[in-house]
Amino acid sequence: MFFIGPGKALSQIASFMRQQRIQIQLTQAGLSQKSGVPLATLRKFEQTGLISLESFLKLAVVFGILDNIVKTIEPQNTYNSLDDIIKANSEHTGHRVRKGKR
Repeated sequence: MFFIGPGKALSQIASFMRQQRIQIQLTQAGLSQKSGVPLATLRKFEQTGLISLESFLKLAVVFGILDNIVKTIEPQNTYNSLDDIIKANSEHTGHRVRKGKR
């Protein structure tokens, strides 16, 4: 499994949103007006990746990706205990292969 850190995620998300804005030919001011996100907030987001969740979701609505975001965070499995989680994770990992004696 591949994990990225929060800083890298912020940077990638801000870059993606900026690319989306440019692709649909919106200026920062135009996106601000269309989304209701203040222009200063949008500029800060594109530069630093920092934004409130509410403002981020407003941008997601404009880009048509809000449904995908919500679906992505929905739990895929339901567990009743920590043991269930451990069992599910161990079922997904391969068995260790031991080297034979020569």
